[in-house]
Amino acid sequence: MPRNYSFAIFLSAVAVLLLSALTSAALVEQQPLVLQYHNGQLLKGHITVNLVWYGSFTPIQRSIIVDFINSLNSPTATLPSAASWWKTTDNYKGGSSALVVGKQFLHSAYTLGKTLKNRDLMALASKFNAQSNELSAITVVLTAKDVAVEGFCSRCGTHGSTRPVNGKPRTAYIWVGNSETQCPGQCAWPFHQPIYGPQTPPLVAPNGDVGIDGMIINLATLLAGTVTNPFNNGYFQGPATAPLEAVTACTGVFGSGSYPGYPGQVLVDKASGASFNAYGLNGRRYLLPAMWDPQTSKCRTLV
Repeated sequence: MPRNYSFAIFLSAVAVLLLSALTSAALVEQQPLVLQYHNGQLLKGHITVNLVWYGSFTPIQRSIIVDFINSLNSPTATLPSAASWWKTTDNYKGGSSALVVGKQFLHSAYTLGKTLKNRDLMALASKFNAQSNELSAITVVLTAKDVAVEGFCSRCGTHGSTRPVNGKPRTAYIWVGNSETQCPGQCAWPFHQPIYGPQTPPLVAPNGDVGIDGMIINLATLLAGTVTNPFNNGYFQGPATAPLEAVTACTGVFGSGSYPGYPGQVLVDKASGASFNAYGLNGRRYLLPAMWDPQTSKCRTLV
């Protein structure tokens, strides 16, 4: 069953923390956050990330996302880096997960239309897996800004596993949509004014594209959730049907001092005013969410 990266989790956190602030005059130390390991398979070692581009993406948009994925396995970038963010996944059982971009399929003809159901996402991922010889791979389906997806605004993206094809075992897949024109206040925050909660000014997107930079946040969230809980029996807290995973357990946190509606202290480019917290390949900069670290049982930020 697919797992959703739901903005509803963030909204719930906002409501709880605001209520706490109103009813308590003093801060109360919270219990440590613990994601339980459910003894299932994790994705470790060399992992190929195959990309299915559904709809119209510009070459620049595609390069931003490809550079991000490749940056996760590049130790040479300036610190704080996307690779140092990803290295937190090494602290989960089984060692490191090294991601590398594999094959890319362009579906610019909208062969399934511009309104997709969950079964369509599964079909796109399964079709690619049938053509791939990679046993340890993640298929990422990325939908363009004019593609409506079932439940888009309530989840922004999802991850799950495909059915076995031609005797091959099930493999993990991810869907992330471009939210430039669909629910940007939910799926592209903090680069867009939020729909609910404190109305703090939006940050300037580091790559100059609110939709794509929002996709990076959601893709980062789902990649971390996929390698640490690929088949619904890895690391998570709460019910398996709606789990808190490596990054969704830290929703809304990007830098130190964060609180609901405020992403925290991050780096700002003096020339462009763009906000970021991670350097990547080819001069890229990204804003990446906090990730739960099993060594400290805390949400770890880069800055």
